[in-house]
Amino acid sequence: MVQYNLKKITVVPNGKEMIDIVLSRTQRQTPTVVHKGYAISRLRQFYMRKVKYTQQNFHEKLSAIIDEFPRLDDIHPFYGDLLHVLYNKDHYKLALGQVNTARNLISKISKDYVKLLKYGDSLYRCKCLKVAALGRMCTVLKRISPSLAYLEQVRQHMARLPSIDPNTRTILICGYPNVGKSSFMNKITRADVDVQPYAFTTKSLFVGHTDYKYLRYQVIDTPGILDRPFEDRNIIEMCSITALAHLRAAILFFLDISGSCGYTIAQQAALFHSIKSLFMNKPLIIVCNKTDLLAFDHIPEEDKKLVLDMKAEALKTVIGQGGEATNEEGVLLTMSTLTEEGVMAVKNAACDRLLDQRVELKMKSKKINDCLNRFHVAMPKPRDQKERPACIPQGVLEAKAKEAAEKAEKEHRITERQLEDENGGAGVYSASLKKHYILANDEWKEDIMPEFLDGHNVYDFVDPDILHRLEELEREEGLRLADEAEEDFEMDGEELTVEEKEALAEIRRKKSILIQEHRLKKSTAGSRAIVPRKFDKDRKFTTERMGRQLTKMGIDPSAAILRARSKSRGQKRQRSPEVGGEGDVMDMDVEQPNKKLRALSRPRSRSLSRPPGEVVPGEGFKDSIQKVKAINLAKKSSKKRNKNAHKGEGDRVIPNLKPKHLYSGKRGIGKTDRR
Repeated sequence: MVQYNLKKITVVPNGKEMIDIVLSRTQRQTPTVVHKGYAISRLRQFYMRKVKYTQQNFHEKLSAIIDEFPRLDDIHPFYGDLLHVLYNKDHYKLALGQVNTARNLISKISKDYVKLLKYGDSLYRCKCLKVAALGRMCTVLKRISPSLAYLEQVRQHMARLPSIDPNTRTILICGYPNVGKSSFMNKITRADVDVQPYAFTTKSLFVGHTDYKYLRYQVIDTPGILDRPFEDRNIIEMCSITALAHLRAAILFFLDISGSCGYTIAQQAALFHSIKSLFMNKPLIIVCNKTDLLAFDHIPEEDKKLVLDMKAEALKTVIGQGGEATNEEGVLLTMSTLTEEGVMAVKNAACDRLLDQRVELKMKSKKINDCLNRFHVAMPKPRDQKERPACIPQGVLEAKAKEAAEKAEKEHRITERQLEDENGGAGVYSASLKKHYILANDEWKEDIMPEFLDGHNVYDFVDPDILHRLEELEREEGLRLADEAEEDFEMDGEELTVEEKEALAEIRRKKSILIQEHRLKKSTAGSRAIVPRKFDKDRKFTTERMGRQLTKMGIDPSAAILRARSKSRGQKRQRSPEVGGEGDVMDMDVEQPNKKLRALSRPRSRSLSRPPGEVVPGEGFKDSIQKVKAINLAKKSSKKRNKNAHKGEGDRVIPNLKPKHLYSGKRGIGKTDRR
C-alpha cells in the first residue's frame, strides 16, 4: 500500500490569482450597500466583517498549501532524501516557511485593523481603514509570489514521480548506463521504459510490478551510475544512490560482460566496490548480461577474476543473512535480455532471496511470539500396525474407467483431417455426409438412390399402399362423425322420438340456412356503406309492415309510425311558431316575417345543451350547488398558474450576460471587468 500520494496536492495559485480569488469572494459573500445615515455601530460592523472575511479566506488558502505539502522530517527517509535531491531541502523549507510567515502576518494585520475599526468615528474613516487593511494583506501576499511559483513547480514535478511503497517487497536494478537494466524490467513487468542504444536513456526512477508465488513484487529501474566521487554525481545518479541507501530491497547489480555498453568489466567492478557499502544487509545478485554477444566462459581470465571477486563480496551478504558460505546458488547468474535466456531464472532467484530475508527478519522480531502462540501443527502418528487402504466406491471406479475409455477412444479416433491427408489432400478428398445416417443396417448408408426416374419423382412412389391407407382413414373419420351426430339426438340421457328428431333436424336446417345467409351478406357487403332506404327495392322494412307486426303483438303502432316518418324527413324544414316555447306567439294569428320567427324560436343546438351547474349521474356531486362550488374553486386555483405561464420556454429570451458580482454594488473610477 503506497503511503504517500503526492498526486493529490491541489494547485498552488500565484500571488495575483490568489488576491483576485479572495477579494472577489469577499465582494460576493459580504454586504455591499452602506449609507452614511446608518448608525456608527452598524458602519463599524459592516467594514469589520469585510476585513475579517478577507483574513479568513487568506488563512484557509495558505493553510491548505502548508498542510498538503509533505514535511520532510515526518515522512520516510527515502522520500525525504529524494525530495532533497530533486528540489533542495533548504529551498523547499524556506518557501513553506515564507508561506507560514505570510499567514501569520495577515492574521496580525486583521487583528490590528479590527481593533482600529472599533474606534472609527465616521463612514469615511471606517472605509479608509478597510482599504488599508486589505491593501496591506495583498502586499504581504505579493511578496511571497516567488515562493508560491516555486511550490507550484515542485507540486507539478512531484505529481509525475512514481508511486513507490518503501515497505513492500522490492527488487532494485542498478549498474552502469546501457547495461540492459530497462530491457530486463520490460521483460519481467508490464512497464514500458524507453530503451535506446546510448547512455542515460533512463533519467529518473521507474516502477513496475510482477507476481511470483501469488505475491506482488515492486521492481524499480534506477538511472545508470558512474564511478566517480560522491560530490561529482549529478541529480540523476543521486536518485539511484538514494534508492539504494533507503529501500530494503533485493539488489540486482548488472554487468555487461560483452563491453558493448562502452565500459569495461574493470570499470564496472570499480563501481561495485565503491558503492558496496550500500548493499549491506540486503540480498545481492550479480547478473552478467548480454551473453548472446559474449558467453561468460569466453571472457578473459583477468575479467573473470574481477567477476569472481564481486561474487565473493555478494556471498558475504548471504552469510550476513544467516546462510551458509558454501551456498553459492543464486549469487552469480548469466542471462540475455535479447534472447530472454535466463531472464526468468534471475527474477525467481531475486524473489526467493528477498522472501527468505523478509521471513527471517520477521522470525527474529518480537511480534512472532504472539503469532506462533496461535498456531499448532498436528502430525498424525499410527496407532497400530494394521493397514487401512483408501476406500473408493465402486461407482467412482466405474466412472473413472469409463472416462479413461472415452479419452482413449477420443485419442484413437480418426479425424476428417487425417482422412483428407490419407486420400489425396484438399481438393481431391470429399467428405461423405452419409456415414452419419442412422439406419437399421449400416450397409444401406452408401446405397445410391435416384431422385427422378422416367420423369417422375421417386419419393411419390416410395409407399405403394398410401392410397389404400388414405381411404381407410377417411372411412374411419366418416364413421366417427356419424356416431357424433347420433349422440347429438340424445338429450338428458333419454332417446328422442321420431317426431322430436324430425323437429330437431328442421330447426338445425333453418339455423344452418340463416348462418349461410349471414356469411354471404358479410362476404359481399362487409366493406360497403349502409344502403339508404330509398334503394331498398324489396321494401322489406316499411312502416306498414312494422304497424302490422306491432298490431299482431297487441301494441298501438301509431306513435312509432309517426316517429319513424318524422325521422325520415330531410334536415331542411321551415320552422313554425309552434317550435318556440312562448305562449303569446302560439296564440297570434298575425303573419310575421321569417326573420322574427327565427329570433323567437329556440335554436336546435340550444335544445341539446344543459346548464353548467346541472348534475349528471356519475360525476360524484351531491347537487348542483356543490358542482358550481367545485367549478369556482378550480378556476380560482388555476388563476395564479395562468399568470405565471405568460412567459414560457418557447418564448424568445435575451439573456443578461453581466455577472452580478462585477456590475453591482459600489463602483469606482476605472474598469469594471475585474474587482
